[in-house]
Amino acid sequence: MIPPQIERSSSSKKQEATGRRPAAPPLRTGERLKRAEFERRYAANPDIKKAELVEGVTQVQEPVGFYTHSRPHSSVAGILFAYAAYTPGVCAVVDPTVRLDRNNEPQPDVALLIEAAAGGQSHVDKDGYIAGAPELVVEVAASSVARDLQRKFHAYWRNGVREYVVWRTLDKRIDWFELANGKYVLKQPDSTDSIQSKVFPGLWLAVGALLADNVAGALEALHAGIGSPRHDAFVARLAGELTAAATN
Repeated sequence: MIPPQIERSSSSKKQEATGRRPAAPPLRTGERLKRAEFERRYAANPDIKKAELVEGVTQVQEPVGFYTHSRPHSSVAGILFAYAAYTPGVCAVVDPTVRLDRNNEPQPDVALLIEAAAGGQSHVDKDGYIAGAPELVVEVAASSVARDLQRKFHAYWRNGVREYVVWRTLDKRIDWFELANGKYVLKQPDSTDSIQSKVFPGLWLAVGALLADNVAGALEALHAGIGSPRHDAFVARLAGELTAAATN
């Protein structure tokens, strides 16, 4: 989706009034650009629905399949949105524009972040975009799996995304990487075939259930995590951060 702040800029309004658009080449997959030029071309080409800049390389999204992307994307997004609903101070977003650094502006499939007022490591900048690294990013990967496990992997790691999840739909696998001692470490499911987030206590991702398209089972596991003492303590800590921010 084209960032709305770019669409509504004053220059864009002038272009609409005159019927002219600035001369800007289209975005092309594989082209190397800096972020400012990437944003300029993105704004000037509204027919492009989703494009990313990762490690200085442009990627324009191709059509996605129902089973290989859309359905699993919806399932994992639903899990993260449900977690955020029970965790004030945490926000789940789909396809956000994320300004990581001058060579990286991805639009991850789903991101889960702690709000800045609650002590999160990213914030919403003056243009309305996420600036900095969300705590957790999820990418649903079919044909994009090589890119998500190479260029995006390094971009997210270098910028401090603390947990990176890649749902490899063609491989029927979910990889969860946790940033530990400056490296991404692959986490393994526990005896219940779930992975528990370290950054977001109570976020229990039922890997087996999701891979089997058992969303109800995945939600049951999530609600067990939300009912845990660790989640209660996390909610209390976030509430304290939000209260302190509101009084300062």
